Amino acid sequence: MKTYNLDQLSESQKTKLCNRSLADDASISQKVSLIIEEVKTQADKALFSFSQNFDKVTLTSLCINQESIAKLAANIPQSGKEAIDIAYKNIHKFHLAQLKTEAKIETMEGVSCWRENRAIEKVGLYIPGGSAVLPSTFLMLGIPAQIAGCKDIVVCTPPQKDGAINCYIAYVATLLNIDKIYLTGGSQAIAAMAYGTESIPQVYKIFGPGNRYVTEAKKQLQSLVAIDMPAGPSEVLIIADKTAKPAFIAADMLAQAEHGADSQVILVSNSEEIIKATQSEIEKQLATLPRKEIATLAIQNSYCMLTQNINQALEFSNQYAPEHLILAIENFEPLLPNIINAGSVFLGNLTPESAGDYASGTNHTLPTSGYAKSYSGVSVDTFIKKITFQQLNQKGLNNIASTVETLAQAEGLDAHKNAITIRRS
Repeated sequence: MKTYNLDQLSESQKTKLCNRSLADDASISQKVSLIIEEVKTQADKALFSFSQNFDKVTLTSLCINQESIAKLAANIPQSGKEAIDIAYKNIHKFHLAQLKTEAKIETMEGVSCWRENRAIEKVGLYIPGGSAVLPSTFLMLGIPAQIAGCKDIVVCTPPQKDGAINCYIAYVATLLNIDKIYLTGGSQAIAAMAYGTESIPQVYKIFGPGNRYVTEAKKQLQSLVAIDMPAGPSEVLIIADKTAKPAFIAADMLAQAEHGADSQVILVSNSEEIIKATQSEIEKQLATLPRKEIATLAIQNSYCMLTQNINQALEFSNQYAPEHLILAIENFEPLLPNIINAGSVFLGNLTPESAGDYASGTNHTLPTSGYAKSYSGVSVDTFIKKITFQQLNQKGLNNIASTVETLAQAEGLDAHKNAITIRRS
């Protein structure tokens, strides 16, 4: 991994280091456009064809029903079942607290205003299943959708080689009372949920992480369907001082690196000794990883940054806006108000990012590629619309009348003015 000195970089060089766009973005955009068009025009026929071409699976049906889900779920090992049960409990507890009722506000005497939550009726959950099966993502999306009260929850995930789904995914479906799972992945799954096909219902909003093809499809279809966020390859930025443990840092960096070759992991520290020791630890730990080849490519796409002090490190982090931010620092409390751009933050040397990925309770579906500057991670709010209400009694109407009449007249909208005037007593 290359090490940069922040003081020696120009603003343009810093900007370039924070830019996650890759050289073949245009090529991916064109390929995704063609896939979307084929799903739009050919519907199920296109999905069967893509399963054959991309997943190397010949499907006879695009749907696994409740009975089949239950049979597959029964194959889960007891240890896996217990782990998912604990994760479900923690994630549900954290997200349930997000469901709040807002108070009615009397903005002036006789004028009451308030907001009420309404669940998005039809939502689509995309659960990746390429190089790794991700029941944790199913929990992270399904639980807040369940708590929000979404009426129709459509779940798409790529088929396994046997044309079915993993027993872990099936068990999560039983916990969430999901009675159908659709066997399609990639950008074609996003297009299917956006347009609807003979088998897959159309939805109003699509959720879920994925590779660059999935992300591109979500971007291209935003004029047709809402999305949670334009999430792309995984990333972590770690800020470490001299109290950090290089072995811990290396483990956290490799945990993200093994997601995919396009993942990015960054260490920012005011200690050259910590940087060098971490680089040695990465080489040591990398040698034992089953996904060594993938992680190695991600490490080549990553770097370290030497800074003068931790405040300078935090400034760079805010510019980068990481999906995951780890503060491998003993005294992190004073820094928290200065964290402006990050998807999820992990505090201290004993808080690995993996805890949030699986079971601490927070959501792991987070903005990447710098979108943490303007997007939040998935929550119950992501599955909810907030509708405003207002009610005026006669006194309230009289109190507000002259204000509305004056403003409507100033804008030349006499009918607006009359809608007030005709009601005055």
